[in-house]
Amino acid sequence: MKVLVAIKRVIDPYAKVRVKSDGSGVETTNVKMTMNPFCEIAVEQAVRLKEAGHAEEVVVVSIGDNQCQEQLRTALALGADRAIHVNITQAPEPLSVAKILQSIMAQVSPGLVLLGKQSIDTDNNQVAQMLAAITDRPQGTFASELIVEEGTVLVTREIDGGLETLKLQLPAIISTDLRLNSPRYASLPNIMKAKRKPLEVMTVDDLGLELKTHNEVLEVMSPPVRTAGIMVSSVSELIDKLKNEAKVI
Repeated sequence: MKVLVAIKRVIDPYAKVRVKSDGSGVETTNVKMTMNPFCEIAVEQAVRLKEAGHAEEVVVVSIGDNQCQEQLRTALALGADRAIHVNITQAPEPLSVAKILQSIMAQVSPGLVLLGKQSIDTDNNQVAQMLAAITDRPQGTFASELIVEEGTVLVTREIDGGLETLKLQLPAIISTDLRLNSPRYASLPNIMKAKRKPLEVMTVDDLGLELKTHNEVLEVMSPPVRTAGIMVSSVSELIDKLKNEAKVI
């Protein structure tokens, strides 16, 4: 089977996020960008499935401007076979992403679709669920373990009460959690090989889609500066401040 992996370009989690002066969003100019950590786990799992003989091809797809190709090349260096870049200027909404991936799925015909459970920039956690709904495929979210069997896949996921194991019929859609695996580092030979692997560029028009905007960002602002704490001399003084000043008890 083929495995399709969706990845996203995000600000490096260790970089300091700064809000634009006009409040329209966060600053991305001259800021270190990387592959979304949850997406990186999805790529690693797809490559492991191929190495175990469960998959014959790993296809990665990213939606965004031309700079997304940097992360696609990284995924190719990690072991993916080919990449698809859907060139779009503005950041699409989760539903638009799901519709684009639906069109890509119609072309690739994957037996398994892997996505990070959420991106660390918007934290929506919506695309995998929306994609499963519009494609009418079984889904397993927040996967911490994945076992492929004959025509099925066992997905262990973390829930409030512990662990839950789902048995899904293939083809299926799965979103990955942090505990699923530890991504590998790309070696220099594989980075060089990735430059020769195929990377197809297409637009929304090529997919025959017309995307609509349902949400509007009114303003983005930095959180208030945290004030310094104070020392109290006794428990009774602490209780008094919590009751009369903070009003939390």
